[in-house]
Amino acid sequence: MRVVIAGQGYVGLPLAVRAAEVGHRVVGYDVDERRIKRLAVGESYVEDIPGERLRPLLDSGAYLPSAEPSDVAGFDVAVITVPTPLRDGVPDLSYIEASARLLARHLRPGATVVLESTTYPGTTEELLAPLLEQGSGLRAGADFHLGYSPERIDPGNPRWRLENTPKVVSGTTPDGLAAVDGFYGQLVERTVPVSSCKEAELTKLLENTFRHVNIALVNELAMFAHDLGIDVWEAIDAASTKPFGFLRFTPGPGVGGHCLPIDPSYLSWRVERALGRSFRFVELANDVNSHMPDYVVRRLTEALNDRQRSVNGSRVLVLGLAYKKNTGDARETPAARVVELLTRMGADVRAADPHVVAGVHVAEPQIPGQRTAPEHDGGPLASVRRVEATPEELAAADAVILLADHDDFDYDAVAEHARYVLDCRRRLTGAAVEVL
Repeated sequence: MRVVIAGQGYVGLPLAVRAAEVGHRVVGYDVDERRIKRLAVGESYVEDIPGERLRPLLDSGAYLPSAEPSDVAGFDVAVITVPTPLRDGVPDLSYIEASARLLARHLRPGATVVLESTTYPGTTEELLAPLLEQGSGLRAGADFHLGYSPERIDPGNPRWRLENTPKVVSGTTPDGLAAVDGFYGQLVERTVPVSSCKEAELTKLLENTFRHVNIALVNELAMFAHDLGIDVWEAIDAASTKPFGFLRFTPGPGVGGHCLPIDPSYLSWRVERALGRSFRFVELANDVNSHMPDYVVRRLTEALNDRQRSVNGSRVLVLGLAYKKNTGDARETPAARVVELLTRMGADVRAADPHVVAGVHVAEPQIPGQRTAPEHDGGPLASVRRVEATPEELAAADAVILLADHDDFDYDAVAEHARYVLDCRRRLTGAAVEVL
């Protein structure tokens, strides 16, 4: 089949590559011209898709990265994997809308359109279907198939990949479900059909809200435990020995990526908009997790004060700019807020991260008239001074903060040369190390 994947980010690129590998002719469409140029020469910006996996598909013509709208014509299956950010607390579905209008112009009878972007329940049927119908003159469910399948990509996870992670699938009609299930059944080991698109949309939000709330719980516990003089990490280790009724979550400097800082708020917004009620668990979790970077800076300030130093004028080395270990994913990373606060307070901030590349994973100066991927906006990270975590840099810093515990870092060198370390991931031990 001819397959179009709209959006070539952390979700769309692995999906496009997998579809091409199983024998489809795939167009990876994206409005970011710089991203498309990299893909066209076999340069991948997603760790899960190395260039060695991408280049044979380019050479064979099985995969075509394109920013040209006309290249989407003639598709049998189209999947929308574009960002769905929040703007002032309100879901921004403009990227879905733009994709729908583009696909509608080329929609043919019998084709299938699937939405994978995370959104509130009802989006597929209430927003996407009317846009496709208006632009094509065809009817969803009668003339073309429409469905929703939530993405479950976990960047940098070597165990759970697209192929072996169960895929939830849905359709607006039984035939639509069969078409969506048939497509993904070629790509993954197991599909999980559900009765409607709304259940599938809610499934994604439930998964992420569960994590968001539990991370907020241990983050707040970590703050209270520190003030009470209790080792929360030891308590978590002990609780993790219980073989039932407990799932391990650990504290950190804040949440990042698209899933936790944004997705639960889609559900909260929908509940308030449709029912006039607040989703209190999500709001509490948002409050706790969004303020963790501020708490990290406060802990660092207290530690420097104990050493007769102020933040103003201190040299601070940040280890890890990504939101999680072993990935270059800097979407909504808490490191951006930490860097911003420390810079405002007058610190000389330097950062080391072997995975996060300027202009690829975080923003670089814009080229006039050229659009770039919204999820690669690193904010303050675009201008922070980048260094390597050498013994000299470690020794020269008044304080080191470990935010993302990449395996690439030499932790023995950190413990040996750093004068003070605030370890937000419990990766280090030593007299100069303080754990979050």
